[in-house]
Amino acid sequence: MLGLLGFYDELDYGSEQPNGSIHDAVRPVGEPDEADLVAYLDAGHELMDVLETQGDVLTGMGHRHSVGCSSLMTDGAWLWRQDFPHYLETHHVSLPEEFLRRVRRLDYRMPAVLAARFAPLYDRTMPLVGWSSAVPWRSTEALFIPEAREVISKARFEAAIPTGRGDRPQGRWDRPRKRGKR
Repeated sequence: MLGLLGFYDELDYGSEQPNGSIHDAVRPVGEPDEADLVAYLDAGHELMDVLETQGDVLTGMGHRHSVGCSSLMTDGAWLWRQDFPHYLETHHVSLPEEFLRRVRRLDYRMPAVLAARFAPLYDRTMPLVGWSSAVPWRSTEALFIPEAREVISKARFEAAIPTGRGDRPQGRWDRPRKRGKR
């Protein structure tokens, strides 16, 4: 089975997710290498792209991973939601020691994933996170090689949001929003 990161009760419509409540994971400060850990998670292999939007479940605010937040990412050994890096860098959620050892041993570089080894782990893990319809693994690729993905930084995201104008980091800021029909 893949290790699971950030599958908290508050991030799903059901309860009793594998990682419990996010409130129990929040810490006042993060790991000394938290920025490198966030960059590693941001560089993960995208497994499943989900089109939805959700703000931070603790603050209600939009964040850099609000769009596509429950898309699934992996490094071949661990599985996480696309918005997990946000909770790590903002709320310093705790990380399993095994994950920390692995990422540090890899020097924070996303590894290639051998599909033959990954497929059985994926098949056993997906039902545990509510994606039973996603099994079995069907990819024809033998090896997933890390590709650079553009992920907006937290600082850039926050700088793009003018005070009092709402949450529109991907939209145009020079025009007001159109009012909906009533």
